[in-house]
Amino acid sequence: MFNVFLQLMKLRVIVLLQVTAVCSILVHDLLARHDLLNIDRTWMDTVQTIIITVVAGTLSAGGSNSINMWYDADIDPKMKRTQNRPVPLGHISARGALIFGITIAVLGSSLFFLVHWKAAFWSFFSVAFYVFIYSMLLKRRTPQNIVIGGAAGATPPVIGWAAAAADSIGSSNPFDLGSPIPWMLFMLIFLWTPPHFWALALYRSGEYAKANVPMLNEVKGPKRTVSESKVYCVLLLLLGAVPLFWPESGLPLLWSIFATGLTLWYAKSVWSIDPLEGFDENGRMPKAAKSFFRSLYYLGWMFLVLVVVCAIPPAWLGSLGPLA
Repeated sequence: MFNVFLQLMKLRVIVLLQVTAVCSILVHDLLARHDLLNIDRTWMDTVQTIIITVVAGTLSAGGSNSINMWYDADIDPKMKRTQNRPVPLGHISARGALIFGITIAVLGSSLFFLVHWKAAFWSFFSVAFYVFIYSMLLKRRTPQNIVIGGAAGATPPVIGWAAAAADSIGSSNPFDLGSPIPWMLFMLIFLWTPPHFWALALYRSGEYAKANVPMLNEVKGPKRTVSESKVYCVLLLLLGAVPLFWPESGLPLLWSIFATGLTLWYAKSVWSIDPLEGFDENGRMPKAAKSFFRSLYYLGWMFLVLVVVCAIPPAWLGSLGPLA
């Protein structure tokens, strides 16, 4: 039964989200050690924050995924990608998935109160947005489902930053985290989500149509999907250039160089997608599949490179001074 619970949580999906949260914590604390943030943080503080964030974040995100499997119990058996989930296979009832999901989602989000209420707020927001806005309201009604719904998956760096900055964000405004950096990291994931997910939908073409889920490629066609994916790649390129025209943002100038290179590397795979490409022996569009998997590496490297750059002494960062 333990394995069933792990499958309900979709841990493989959660790993990348937790990487972005941990990187956000590390970026915050490294900048603090360079006196670019007005807060004192020891390495013990960093470790404790990371542990709480990983445990709480895994539970809250896993709970969201489990609740989603309850709600999608009617369509999961229709798609090859989802038909082997615990509920379609009968390993647990849809109601059991719902109860388990609610329990760990509430527990995980509540654990963030151990560090700061703003971290808890954004965790609860993420769960609610994913379940009520994306799963229940958008997913089956609009081809822009993943665009708007992507806000739920973009919150981990915001949550991680709020947890790390707990001693310096006394404002009652949940959007005030003492720096624009977490919100730019939020935008990085938000802009990355559509081309990432549309590549998955392309190489799994036809599956969402069977379940009457209006993914963009099923409603507007693969050409329109690839075209809109390219737009998001351009926006990602502009986001990476933010430190060049807004140094006060706090993002290191050196990161902008790496971000540009990584985004061009990822964008190449999007531009290479052939909307008319046939399926291979595994029933996939090879170039769309390649872009999907490259997108996973891209997001991970964007965050990891930012951590490495922030570990470099301030003289190399191009910062104008304290950020908060």
